[in-house]
Order: sequence, then structure tokens, then C-alpha cells
Amino acid sequence: MKQNFEKCLEMLLHHEGGYVHHPEDPGGETNLGVTRAVFEQWKGSQVVDGEMKGLTAEDVAPIYKKNYWDRVRGDDLESGLDWCAFDWAVNSGSSRVSKVIQRFVSAKPDGAIGPKTLQAISNHDAGDIIEYVYQQRQKFYEGLKTFEHFGRGWTRRNQETFKTALEMYHHN
Repeated sequence: MKQNFEKCLEMLLHHEGGYVHHPEDPGGETNLGVTRAVFEQWKGSQVVDGEMKGLTAEDVAPIYKKNYWDRVRGDDLESGLDWCAFDWAVNSGSSRVSKVIQRFVSAKPDGAIGPKTLQAISNHDAGDIIEYVYQQRQKFYEGLKTFEHFGRGWTRRNQETFKTALEMYHHN
């Protein structure tokens, strides 16, 4: 839903936390969930030492809007479905969650939510799609070789996102 971006961004930043540079994390240096590579691509130049540590919510909001929210068509999804799609897009890429949703609604799984996918989504209960996304997200995490290191946190995040997404959907 169009009016949900700010609320979803706030919840996302809570999940993402602050500055991290864990040696086992394939994303590398990250702050507020934005990796160094994503930030460099966004700004069009290399990051200087200390720049990642100084990122603010205002710095990363436009990145999240354009690179994730807009790619999963958050403005066009029902409340709750927008949140679970956005959160997983940030965590694992917009194409992955888009394909999961497309498979559920029997749309062509091309990884880009467009008018045909949105029409197919409208023919299904968003609560059922939210539950399916939750289940597929957990299966995806459990199949990763880094699940041993990060699985507990990913599982907690997935469960929290699922619970909040259903609450948003039911209070819509």
C-alpha cells in the first residue's frame, strides 16, 4: 500500500540494525542493511573509510524505496503483503520474493511484478500469499550454507515479519 512505505521502512531498519562487518557475512560491510557495494553503486563512486559507519536512515531511505519497495510494487500490494515482500526483497533480492509470489498466483515467474502479476495477486487472498511467502522464505534460509551462523536471526526475522504482515493485513 502506498501509505505503508514509511512504516515498513521503520520496521525494516529495526530488523537491519546498525553497522556490521561480520567475517562470515557474504554481504560484507553493512550499515542499516545497506551493503558497501549497494551504497557505492547508488552514489556512483567508491566509499571512503568511515563513510559506511556514518549512514543515516535519511541516506538509505531512497535506496530502499527505489531498489526494493518499488521493485516489488509495494505501493500496489495489500497491506501486510507489501511488508513481507519488501522485507524479504531487502534480505535476499526482489527477484526471489517476486518469483515466489508469482508461483503462488500462477503468474509467469520472471522475477518482476508487473500488471499481469498484480492482476493474478488480486484473485487470491493476501493472507494466503503472506503465509506462502513465509514458508518459502524459511525453506530458502534453511538451505543456505551460512544457516548455521545466521539461521537463528533469519528465522526470528521471518517469524516477526510474518506475524506483523498478518496483523497489517487483518487490520486493513
